[in-house]
Amino acid sequence: MSDSPIYERPAALLQQLIRFDTTNPPGNEAACVGYIDGLLRQAGIETTLLALDPNRPNLIARLPGRGEAPPLLLQGHVDVVTTAGQVWQQPPFAANLVDGYIWGRGAVDMKGGVAMMVSAFLRAAAENLDTAGDLILAIVSDEESGGIYGAKFLAQQHPEQFAGVQYAIGEFGGFTMYVGGQRFYPIMVTEKQICSLKATFHGPAGHGSRPLRGGAMAKLGHVLQQLDQHSLPPHLTPAARQTIEAIAAALPAPLNQFLAQLLQPAQIPATLNALGDQALFFVPMLHNTISPTIVRGGDKINVIPAEVTLEMDGRLLPGFAPDDIIGELRALVGDVADIEVTRYDPGPPPPNMGWYETLAGVLREADPAGVPIPLMLTGVTDARHFAQLGIQTYGFLPMNLPPEFNFAQTIHAADERIPAGVLAFGTHCIYTALQRM
Repeated sequence: MSDSPIYERPAALLQQLIRFDTTNPPGNEAACVGYIDGLLRQAGIETTLLALDPNRPNLIARLPGRGEAPPLLLQGHVDVVTTAGQVWQQPPFAANLVDGYIWGRGAVDMKGGVAMMVSAFLRAAAENLDTAGDLILAIVSDEESGGIYGAKFLAQQHPEQFAGVQYAIGEFGGFTMYVGGQRFYPIMVTEKQICSLKATFHGPAGHGSRPLRGGAMAKLGHVLQQLDQHSLPPHLTPAARQTIEAIAAALPAPLNQFLAQLLQPAQIPATLNALGDQALFFVPMLHNTISPTIVRGGDKINVIPAEVTLEMDGRLLPGFAPDDIIGELRALVGDVADIEVTRYDPGPPPPNMGWYETLAGVLREADPAGVPIPLMLTGVTDARHFAQLGIQTYGFLPMNLPPEFNFAQTIHAADERIPAGVLAFGTHCIYTALQRM
């Protein structure tokens, strides 16, 4: 019913959050954060707003526990990526409910998760949930552009807000994926590392009417072609091994034996080729990756440029360093460019699995037919910033999605949406986890 408490209506809460345009840049998260702040204050919960920029605040709220266990952190961001140049079936900030789905930018990444967290937190307050430790809710800005105004700012400038915290719930995990007809719930326990690169190509300049061979543009073309046709070498990290072993253990023969070939590095390329579309899940888990994203070169149509640059989104596996990916790139393309690292964000340390089984148990009870598995997220989240404070984040935003809906294809793309019904499922799972902290 519409007059029921908002924490009982996480789908309606999500619609309200989507209607705040928090596209980053510029972010302008203040109104959205202020709305959540108002909900918490109306419930009698004290809040603190901390900001590097007043238009980009971060909210901290705390529910006291018995002091018998470390505090537990729930952290999520309300900024979203741009919709520029995208063609949507529904307006991206209208939050329309169509065919059982809530449509809008941020529905999945991650206002849907924030709606679950805030709903569970408000319920804990309303029901006077008796927890062993404090519950801390952090609603942050700027995750999509590095967390400078958000989690990074909080971790560096206000670590006292998170004193004693060991575990956190954040993005991204708990969603359903299907392999061999079996439903799995990946729980994120670690993530890859950002390693942005720039390649600078040099060659002779000249008049556009007299074509040159082997110039800067040609070298750029060679690199783009190699990256399009080849992967960097495969690596089996401990995190990837955990995931593959857990999936294989839940599948029948011979599929489990086939998937187990990914545990043999020499068999990885052929096995991935045979997996078809399913390989999209495993490829970034088993490789350092490089995606060309920005090309700059030339400023006059009739002048062949002497210099061209290519910016690349590099992602490192846990345990690898920038020199590793540069070496792998040079081995693939040769010595045709000057390569430099433009940004490197070290990832979290090896995962602390101390609370994993509790979260896995929550999912098993909520969906006995589903199988929880540990996940190395192939993107990055604010977990890396909170890791600097010794906090282990688990990606745990449960969504029991239908097999025909691949939500990952809508993240950062047009027509981002989420089945309205999964928000109640996720809120229930998070609340159950709070009960068991």
